[in-house]
Amino acid sequence: MSISKPRGPYAKGAERREQIVRTATDVFATEGFEGTALKRVAELVGVKEATLFHYFTGKQELLTAVLAERDRRSREAGGMGDAGLSSLAVVAERNRREPGLTTLYAVASATANDPGHDSHGYFQDRYAQLVEELRQDIAHRQGAGSVRTDVAPDILARLVIAAFDGLQLQWLYDKDVDMADGLTQLVDVLLAPPAA
Repeated sequence: MSISKPRGPYAKGAERREQIVRTATDVFATEGFEGTALKRVAELVGVKEATLFHYFTGKQELLTAVLAERDRRSREAGGMGDAGLSSLAVVAERNRREPGLTTLYAVASATANDPGHDSHGYFQDRYAQLVEELRQDIAHRQGAGSVRTDVAPDILARLVIAAFDGLQLQWLYDKDVDMADGLTQLVDVLLAPPAA
């Protein structure tokens, strides 16, 4: 049995929602989240601002959809989640090429720690998923004897993510910070099997 694409008004609604998210992703990346009014997104999509509220309850919900779109683009480009530790430098390099989205992500992740924030669940789920993906990769490498085994894989996964976020934040302040190189060196040192 094949699954067919939605037709009729539902399909048009889904396509319009995707168009809004893609447009908002590009606008937030270049103009920033705070500096972008929903009216601007609506204009670029070619609809009235009120139309956006048929798809999103507000700007914060649209932000969550934009962050999910960023993740989708990352997966398509071979980013985090595809190869665990091997993908970190690729993701860091992609983030360097998308400073607007990287800034948006950093700001949103810092403000979404409030359980009432629209993006709280997104970030909670995202971090849980990243920890699990890296934990599995590290555990596999531990089983193969290629990385240290004296530290639990979930601890190592959280340390790698903390370093990634920290280097990314430093890079936002100083573009000379080489996130990809920093991560590569950190992973080499952090995960190296202890000397015999």
